[in-house]
Amino acid sequence: MSDDSTVDIADEIIVIGPSPSKKMLGALLSTILLSSILLVFAMNTNPDVDNTSSEEEDEQNQWRAFSVVSPIDTGINVYHEHFRNNETLPAWLGQQLGVTITCNLTFEGSYQEMVDADRESCWDLIGSDDVVYFAGTRIFGQSPDWTEGDGTPILDDPDDGHGSAVTGAVVNANPNVIIFFVEGFSTEAVLTAANQPLVDVITTSFGAPGSLPVPGIELGTKEAVVAQMKLHAGAADNSPSPAVQDATAGPPWSIGIAGYAEEGDDQKEIMSGSYPDISADWTQVLPNHQDVDGYHETSGTSFATPRTAGIISFVLEELRDQFSDDGSGASPSNRSGNLVNGTDVEGNPVQIKNYDVREAINLSAWYPDLDWDPTSGTMPISPVAPCTQTGWGLMNLSNIEPIIKHLNGSQELPSRASDVVLCMQLNQQAREAYWGAYPSIQHLMITPRTTAGDEGAATRDQV
Repeated sequence: MSDDSTVDIADEIIVIGPSPSKKMLGALLSTILLSSILLVFAMNTNPDVDNTSSEEEDEQNQWRAFSVVSPIDTGINVYHEHFRNNETLPAWLGQQLGVTITCNLTFEGSYQEMVDADRESCWDLIGSDDVVYFAGTRIFGQSPDWTEGDGTPILDDPDDGHGSAVTGAVVNANPNVIIFFVEGFSTEAVLTAANQPLVDVITTSFGAPGSLPVPGIELGTKEAVVAQMKLHAGAADNSPSPAVQDATAGPPWSIGIAGYAEEGDDQKEIMSGSYPDISADWTQVLPNHQDVDGYHETSGTSFATPRTAGIISFVLEELRDQFSDDGSGASPSNRSGNLVNGTDVEGNPVQIKNYDVREAINLSAWYPDLDWDPTSGTMPISPVAPCTQTGWGLMNLSNIEPIIKHLNGSQELPSRASDVVLCMQLNQQAREAYWGAYPSIQHLMITPRTTAGDEGAATRDQV
């Protein structure tokens, strides 16, 4: 502010009053006012004062729209490049996820050299109750089923790798996803994810071989979906067995997922569960579990399912960005059961629940009309009752845009054909009748089954 401008402002203030006494009072007040303005200006431009801390704090608090997926599986290779993350996650994210340990991983050397280097500072410190953030990655993890002597918690087993591939399929569909990984196959493992408020989607790729009609993790997934208002993607078996009675894919609150050959002829895999909710990509290229940059091609509903979870996560993240929703999950207490809980440009509330997302998925699914290749290992989609093979139809990355437009109200998806609707209504009725025989949520809250699904469970990759 120049001296000339100061005089001009003072003159304007002084000439307001009609009398000399008031002019003197005005001059005094203007002097006080100008002194205050100059003092504030000087304080705000002092080069020795750091004003960036509050700005950085605001950026951290605002961050970006995000979504959290919880794969429940054998373990995960947190060292793999597929799970690295260059962005700095805000401190409040770890606090809200309940982080008790942060592991600053070693990222130099071979896979085993990294694991050994971090043994004392990370792996040996983790217990079954700990929630761990692996700095430099997008992975938070917990191992509620782990006991002393079970090997390294959270880290994928040397002779397995299923969990690393499953999580890789989620990231393939949504590269910005935040992962809350739970190691285990039990109802307790599912409840760990169900009771995590920020989790949007739980994905499970294990169950009784052949979809045998035996209890599994259905009580945990029911709590997650019906009580906690999340979404659950469950893998159908890698056999032509119907999915209705399958404890992972069959319950009516779960999204049961079979497999199809994406690209090529886009037809149903012969060795994949029938009469699911939808079918998704059967074969994918996914990260290895014993190195840091290797990949392999693998097949099964085990990977079609987390890919679907990643697609749902992408949709939620985009909708939250559109509607200024900076949260995650569907906590009944914090978000009133809304997976999207924001406002439109006019300030009107926008609330999207798990059943809204399921409806959009069902409407967006499609039946292929490409020629069938008899050498492909697939079976053609029948023109009569195709739902008995693939449910509502196929789902891949092409479904994302129509689902988003349907849910944001910009372009509604058309209704499905009446024969498809009737077929899937029968599917839903069969599932409700079958699974209605099992204990209610109220019973679950009284006597939780924390070991169901342990015995006889198998991962659902192709064998």
